[in-house]
Amino acid sequence: MANPMKSVARSIPQPAELEAALEGARRASADAASRAAPAQPEVVAIARRRQFSASEKRRILAEADRCSEPGQIGALLRREGIYSSNLAAWRKRRAAEGKAGLDPRKRGSKADPATAQAHRTAALTRENDRLRRQLMQARLIIDVQKKVSSLMALQTEEDTDGNSVWTG
Repeated sequence: MANPMKSVARSIPQPAELEAALEGARRASADAASRAAPAQPEVVAIARRRQFSASEKRRILAEADRCSEPGQIGALLRREGIYSSNLAAWRKRRAAEGKAGLDPRKRGSKADPATAQAHRTAALTRENDRLRRQLMQARLIIDVQKKVSSLMALQTEEDTDGNSVWTG
């Protein structure tokens, strides 16, 4: 039996051949690197939520309503880049509120007129109490000023008579 390793003639590359192959690889990678545009490291500073206008919503809903075969709605959703939950929510709002349901709405809790009136009443009551306290204080000061004024008048009358009740 012959040794299979001896029968295979292996050619050892010469240093010149290796250098030529490496040089070609260097040139190919350098050319590819110089041709490719550098990657943009910039990231968008603020991610913006996608917003649809009422007309876009109506258009997408109309297209969805025209879809009759299986898979057409999925293709529509992929093409528009929306989720099925968006479509379901838009349909629900359209059914409940009509065309006005597709108009953009402000986020957050809505103002309750009864609560707003209660807050206003409470604020006016606090202001009324504050003004009453100020009025009482002003009346007290005026009363004290009147008494001091009457005492000063008595004292000046006694000084003019020459008989002073005050001895000191």
